[in-house]
Amino acid sequence: MKKFDAIIIGSGQAGTPLAFRLAKVGMKVALIEKEHLGGTCVNDGCTPTKAYVASARRMWDAMHGAELGVSIPAGAKADLKKIKTRKDSLVKTSVDGIKQGIQESEKLTLLEGEAKFIDQKTLEVNGDKLTAELIYINVGARPASPEIFADVHHLTNKSILKLETVPTHLIIIGASYIGLEFGQMFRRFGSKVTIIEQGDHIIHKEDEEVSNAIREFLAEEGVKFKMNSKVTQAKNTKGGIQLTLETNGKASKVSGSHLLLAVGRKPNSDLLNLEKTGLKPDKKGFIPVDDYLETSVKGIFALGDCNGKGAFTHTAYNDYEIIAQNSFDGKDRKVSDRITTYGLYIDPPLGRAGLTIREAKEKGYKVKIAHKPMDEIARAKEKGETKGFMSVLIDADTDKILGASILGVGGDEIISGILNVMYSQQPYTVIRDSVVPHPTVAELIPTMLGDLK
Repeated sequence: MKKFDAIIIGSGQAGTPLAFRLAKVGMKVALIEKEHLGGTCVNDGCTPTKAYVASARRMWDAMHGAELGVSIPAGAKADLKKIKTRKDSLVKTSVDGIKQGIQESEKLTLLEGEAKFIDQKTLEVNGDKLTAELIYINVGARPASPEIFADVHHLTNKSILKLETVPTHLIIIGASYIGLEFGQMFRRFGSKVTIIEQGDHIIHKEDEEVSNAIREFLAEEGVKFKMNSKVTQAKNTKGGIQLTLETNGKASKVSGSHLLLAVGRKPNSDLLNLEKTGLKPDKKGFIPVDDYLETSVKGIFALGDCNGKGAFTHTAYNDYEIIAQNSFDGKDRKVSDRITTYGLYIDPPLGRAGLTIREAKEKGYKVKIAHKPMDEIARAKEKGETKGFMSVLIDADTDKILGASILGVGGDEIISGILNVMYSQQPYTVIRDSVVPHPTVAELIPTMLGDLK
């Protein structure tokens, strides 16, 4: 039996920094990783996909120079092999940095293999048993694959990043964040793209205005949508795959060279033998935790995607901060302190913070709304990027900001300024009365907030 002060299962965006922090204060730490250091964000998520988004943007620039008076010779072509090579280099740099940090730490032991619980405080990895009073589960999640697609060739958000040639026709199941990002980037790379969605609007968690606007400008780029459509049959063909759809009671078929499943993710909690600990995941597979990320078993914590408290890199990293600062810095940080925020990295991007209009109304708030179309903003017009809008929700009783959607050029960056005011618990008038540099897209936020409805 190998004894440690702490065991961390998974080297994602919560587990890795926590391992280094625990080692720094002198604890003997085992870090277990079954696949690749850095977790989803570094290897299959943020880093590689945003590298692809950047390449797709270059393609868009090459095709739209004439709109700004720049003549670009015809013939721009995406070289997916080179795009992948650049992505692989970025990923390798990050992973190598983590490896080097582990090698330089005398207190850190990396165990490469799959961890399974034997009892509440004992794990087995590659036949070795190890124990610790503190165990941190950071096992992340994996792409969901419905049974109907089990026997057909399909891609996930992981495997699509291994392609070296651009698909002729990429069919995507699921019109949410992953499906939309890949749909736009591969359309820009040169693929024909069809997105199939069971619901009546895309990214159903967003307000309808956001969903409709995004669908409209993706359609303008040539992305095809099949809404209210359920796949009833899937089969391999000589040229790729063929799906049979049921749309509003009518059957149809769609064929493509490649199929991407973007129908959600499944927590990896089912791989741990959690029954040996007495822990019971919820119906979706998430491990229940309290406000301090501790499970019902004292000394066992769940961080990142597997706890259901957020499926983002920034929420996983905040989980690390909660554990580390409460343990060593005398803080009292809680999961419930954080405000929901994220980006959708289509182009132009969506920056989101706080509540949607629908959520605010469901919670009983009386709201005021500030709204400004991007085509009324001078900087957006000068850049030739006028799609989208800005919207901010105000609590009519307290004048505090409840939420915001910035869909348009710079939206993923601009949202942070609004988020900072929300965290400071200050009224919206702090922004309304501020002096913002000109010419910027953000300068119209004070003007917008001066005209609430």
